[in-house]
Amino acid sequence: MTNAEKLTLAKHACHIRMGVIEGTHSAKCGHPGGSLDIAEVLSYLYFVEMNVDPKAPKAPDRDRLVLSKGHAAPGLYAALAERGFFPVEDLKTLRKIGSYLQGHPNMNSVPGVDMSTGSLGQGISAAAGMALGAKHAGKGLSVYAIVGDGEVEEGECWEAFMFAAHYGLSNLCVFLDRNHLQIDGTTETVMNSAPLEEKLKAFNFNVITINGHDYDQIEAAIKAFHAETEKPTCIVMDTLKGKGVSFMENAVDWHGKGPNDEEYEIAMKELNAAYAALEEEDK
Repeated sequence: MTNAEKLTLAKHACHIRMGVIEGTHSAKCGHPGGSLDIAEVLSYLYFVEMNVDPKAPKAPDRDRLVLSKGHAAPGLYAALAERGFFPVEDLKTLRKIGSYLQGHPNMNSVPGVDMSTGSLGQGISAAAGMALGAKHAGKGLSVYAIVGDGEVEEGECWEAFMFAAHYGLSNLCVFLDRNHLQIDGTTETVMNSAPLEEKLKAFNFNVITINGHDYDQIEAAIKAFHAETEKPTCIVMDTLKGKGVSFMENAVDWHGKGPNDEEYEIAMKELNAAYAALEEEDK
């Protein structure tokens, strides 16, 4: 990937972060922390990797993305809006009565959402089913799922992992967002699931660990996913929860609340400055 391509993706990621702040500020609630930290992988998937078309969001041969950590819907919505599935302005209707942008993704109302999620652990099961269905149908599409490191405390995740390995779902790529925080504190103190890599390997996954904010590492990991022909892949992404907004970074308090007016101004000032720096670098 060229520096110019990485800069373009970084701009998309910055816009996605702006969308997260716009939505959660307008709603006065939501989950900004775990939405901000997946901006890079969402920008790479939607602008480089995935075969999707905003004009045909239900195209049968499209790649699929399941946001298993469904509370990070503000991030997914911002990415979909940035990709052109619906107007960016609609992000301000997040969680409002009558809005199609509910607090968790709804496949029946939001263009580009492939699975309704929110109850943790269920999305990865649906993604595994999609991957198996694609295998049976002889379709060459890929299924991507984003799960949280708090979410994998759910036993259903490990049932899905066992299912995926048993059926050799090499078309399934799981992104495990390891930011070490969940609603009640650190994942290590709430319910320690380490060592994740060793456990996933024991479940017969192709396991790759990366910096989830590094485009070169994201690209290399996805190439390794495509090169694997027998096993499902799990890309363990080490991320910083709240990435991009200084007072939200690595702060458990920002798992599930929206910024007030003053916090909104600070966050948007930081993100606009970050975008301006990218523009300057691009000259």
